[in-house]
Amino acid sequence: MCQEVFEIVKGMDRKSIETQLALQCAPLITGIKISNLLIIPAENEKVLRAVLMHTGICFYRLLKLEDRITFLLFRRNLLEEYINRTDIRNFFQREGYKEFGLGYILRTFQIRYHSYMTREQTFPHEMGLLLGYPIEDVRGFIDHAGEQYLYSGYWKVYQDVEAKKRLFEQYETAKETLIQLLASGIHMEEIIRHYYGNDLLKKAV
Repeated sequence: MCQEVFEIVKGMDRKSIETQLALQCAPLITGIKISNLLIIPAENEKVLRAVLMHTGICFYRLLKLEDRITFLLFRRNLLEEYINRTDIRNFFQREGYKEFGLGYILRTFQIRYHSYMTREQTFPHEMGLLLGYPIEDVRGFIDHAGEQYLYSGYWKVYQDVEAKKRLFEQYETAKETLIQLLASGIHMEEIIRHYYGNDLLKKAV
């Protein structure tokens, strides 16, 4: 994050749902990524639902521990298209999934993720796929137990480092752009609704 945007963030309400969506989910919102995790205080769940209503972004509650909730935010058609790929479906099958509809996969993963977070089960590696990570990097993470990676950014990279670096730069640019848009007075609902045409994004570049 550049210094200018960092200074803007320092002056923003970090507890605001709009700010957290920009910081945690900018790649999804701007159409670069198919999904993102969002972790927020439990008290902000109703606000999140209101912000995302009619935006086309779906959310699925993965975990509630104490006063925080973890959601998976995603574009349904893009995530379904991704998990229907043969290589992705084969991965889920090897991880013990019996059905491949999105609802079943999310519910099964929710159970596994809860078990992992409460230290009852090992890390569910299919999480990387639900977040749209390249399958070669998910496999590399498994094969090398999270070590011997070539680069570490939004995830640990095991192949095509330069391409992944460029992708991570796009993610950072998306985050900075959304922060600038919010700081200029544009509401997150409007940003999300218009990201396809990029009309708002051009104003902040």
